[in-house]
Amino acid sequence: MFGPITVPFGVKLLFNTVKLKPGVTIDDVEIVLAEMCSTVKDSYGHEQGGFVGGQVFRFAGFASEQGSIGAPADGADHDLVIATYWRSFEQHERSHADALFKARFAALAALCSHTHELGYDMMWQGAPE
Repeated sequence: MFGPITVPFGVKLLFNTVKLKPGVTIDDVEIVLAEMCSTVKDSYGHEQGGFVGGQVFRFAGFASEQGSIGAPADGADHDLVIATYWRSFEQHERSHADALFKARFAALAALCSHTHELGYDMMWQGAPE
């Protein structure tokens, strides 16, 4: 469940920002989020399903003055991000239209004021040699 992932060149990134409802804490969503992520990994993590890997991040409250252009941000409009990697946008959309995923996502959505999921084409990746 927890371990490093390999992100092959050319995958699609789906970047989902999640804003929790007032009064909802990270602890409140941890199990729901884990169940949703496990469902994706176990049900769509094969060639036909298209899921390659994913990561979940909690906003740490840090805003980089060095890496930001314009006025420094005081914070983010979200509490979590879910980054998932897929072979294609079509496979992502099929998985998320599936009743099994929809049930898991609905449990998370009930705790959120909004989520936004945007898709990206990979242009570059690298690591130090």
